[in-house]
Amino acid sequence: MKKKKSAFVCNDCGADYSKWQGQCTECGAWNTLSEVRLAVRSASSGKLSGFAGVADGVVTTLDEIDLEELPRLKTGTQELDLVLGGGLVPGSCVLIGGHPGAGKSTLLLQVLCDLSGSVAALYVTGEESPQQVAMRAQRLGLPTGKLQIMAETAVETVCQSAEQVRPSVMVVDSIQVMHMEDIASAPGSVSQVRECAAMLVRFAKQTNTVLLLVGHVTKDGSLAGPKVLEHMIDCSLMLEGDSDSRYRTLRSMKNRFGAVNELGVFAMTERGMREVANPSAIFLQRGDAVSSGSLVMVVWEGTRPLLVELQALVDDSHLGNPRRVTVGLDHNRLAMLLAVLHRHGGLMVGDQDVFVNVVGGVKVLETSADLALLLAVISSFRDRPLPPDLVVFGEVGLSGEIRAVPNGQERLREAAKHGFKLAIVPAANAPKEPIDGMRVVTVKKVTEAIDALVSVP
Repeated sequence: MKKKKSAFVCNDCGADYSKWQGQCTECGAWNTLSEVRLAVRSASSGKLSGFAGVADGVVTTLDEIDLEELPRLKTGTQELDLVLGGGLVPGSCVLIGGHPGAGKSTLLLQVLCDLSGSVAALYVTGEESPQQVAMRAQRLGLPTGKLQIMAETAVETVCQSAEQVRPSVMVVDSIQVMHMEDIASAPGSVSQVRECAAMLVRFAKQTNTVLLLVGHVTKDGSLAGPKVLEHMIDCSLMLEGDSDSRYRTLRSMKNRFGAVNELGVFAMTERGMREVANPSAIFLQRGDAVSSGSLVMVVWEGTRPLLVELQALVDDSHLGNPRRVTVGLDHNRLAMLLAVLHRHGGLMVGDQDVFVNVVGGVKVLETSADLALLLAVISSFRDRPLPPDLVVFGEVGLSGEIRAVPNGQERLREAAKHGFKLAIVPAANAPKEPIDGMRVVTVKKVTEAIDALVSVP
């Protein structure tokens, strides 16, 4: 029998060693070496065993490739199909991460139970027993007659069983508990996660099986395991949501078959995860009396606009270093915008505590919230409530200019559809045709935005 070759690679600098040692002599880091198997070249075939390359080494030109679109498999959940880019692609690998209790296993169990009626589906559970999964399915009232389940953590056994069952969709829950027998490290280590994922992805590509992997997250919210894991898969999704909220957001961080940063909204109920058809409605549940520092902005998530409420609170600071706290926004961008407000707007809040919150737990990743944030801070500082039918969006530059944002026309139409009658937007995003029932105020500078805010009745 051929002896398996392996090396120990430092996770920080990439230096390799023939045996394990506590410290990497190249970068000086401690306990960063992990075992990695090396591909072995076969003398008879001349190929690298375990190499997931192009089948048969066929070389062709781009114009000879069949461009017929791959048929997508609908999951039965429109929000999930939207985030995936239209459905599941045969032979693709999807990684779903999230905090414990976010609803990853529940969502995938619902999807597989619905798909099992039309295609062969296999649920591989490594963290729960089949009885626990069956109890959850019964509690949620899901059809379980055709869903196949297997409790296994050895990835070789999983692939062997899947070759016999030949499922069209397979779920592995989770990748951190899978292990390979010829790797000495414990399940969940860098080498185990990398090699197990590589073997499962290779199996999915060769058999044209849709592979759904459940991944753990670290305490800072990022996916656990080596970064190479995210390079292996085709689509990376993150399920987020606070423990005290029933709403969950599913965001695509990487997608080879659709738009990146697409957002799907779900509600956790007694009957499982239920999709929210109109996400803007749940984020606009405002009180009858609108207080100062609160207004609505339009952000662009993937391929659709989303209306969310932004709140700001400016209060006297009793500390030597005033606090800057953000929830759902970038903390560094808040500090930058407050400096722009002081330099070009003439408003000094250096001795004030500033708190900013995006209602509903949404994380805003784009710069279109800049203008809304500044106007909310001014409203709270002056203690002047803004009209409830006002909507704002726009990017603010360091020289005080208001820059245009993409898809301005679609944002305005979405706001008008929800009954907003007044909008403050960049001059470059002025609508080409008047929007029924909405007055659009265009601004080019921060000073113009402040004057427009003062003139608002």
